[in-house]
Amino acid sequence: MSQGFSVYVGNAPFQTTEEQIGQFFSNVGQVNNVRIVYDRETGRPRGFAFVEFADEAAAQRAVQELNGADFNGRQLRVNLANNK
Repeated sequence: MSQGFSVYVGNAPFQTTEEQIGQFFSNVGQVNNVRIVYDRETGRPRGFAFVEFADEAAAQRAVQELNGADFNGRQLRVNLANNK
């Protein structure tokens, strides 16, 4: 079973889609999965997501190259996620 390498993406624009985030992050490596987190009560995006990469090097590159990057007018916060 493969262990994914995930990054936390904060300050994501509320109107963005998982597909758009995946395309943006595919610049640094192969993206396996994108999950936007939604508010349970309202069903609206909470402004952050998790992006899972195929390898650890891509996840590290995402943090180094995309933390603080402009994405649809917002400055992203990108950190390594704690894999549970």
